[in-house]
Amino acid sequence: MRLTWLGHACFSLVGSRTILIDPFITEGSLPAEPDIVAVTHAHADHLGIAAQLSKKTVAINEVAKYLAAKGVPAEPMNIGGSITVDGVRFTMTPALHSSWLEDEGPGFYGGVAAGFVIAMDGISVYHAGDTALFSDMQLIRDLYRPDVALLPVGGCFTMGPEEAMIAARYIGARLVIPMHYDTFPAIRQDVENFKRAIERTTSIRVRILSPGESIEVGPESSGECDGSERDGS
Repeated sequence: MRLTWLGHACFSLVGSRTILIDPFITEGSLPAEPDIVAVTHAHADHLGIAAQLSKKTVAINEVAKYLAAKGVPAEPMNIGGSITVDGVRFTMTPALHSSWLEDEGPGFYGGVAAGFVIAMDGISVYHAGDTALFSDMQLIRDLYRPDVALLPVGGCFTMGPEEAMIAARYIGARLVIPMHYDTFPAIRQDVENFKRAIERTTSIRVRILSPGESIEVGPESSGECDGSERDGS
């Protein structure tokens, strides 16, 4: 699987299908046209351009209904549920965060925030969405055994590096990629310290990506998580 960070909380997963998660594109353009879009919650910096893309979009029921009203072929689901879309398995996990559809005047309730475990081609990726630390992340480890964990570290609106270090241990993925930091002044972080602290005290690897940078991720059993490059290079 080719995994690309597009900045903030937006990732592209390319394998047998192309998945775009939280399509708020802060830098550059899409590396590939998505087959399926996944939205963790309604905030504008996560919902992003989902309506404009108008692809099959997996989202919590309230966001899915909102997008469907705009003509998007949305796939509604809810916390704890799993669906398979074009051979890709999406499991919706809890997240401790708010959710508000902000682009319609004063806005309105967008359902609860969520994360996803996305399973494709024998690889499982956990995108935590915007969340605080919560102890049931250990259930995500026990139930879904993710190979890769995409964790917010920015603080202020989500957990910060200290909490994300505990989250990484709870989840147990061999590879952690930090996200949701440095986009705005309120979420500036030194992620090199986060990487050093985790790798000094655990067997978990932390990969810090630049926007547009990609890595090739293999199944957990192979231990392969390497081969970085910049898109367009």
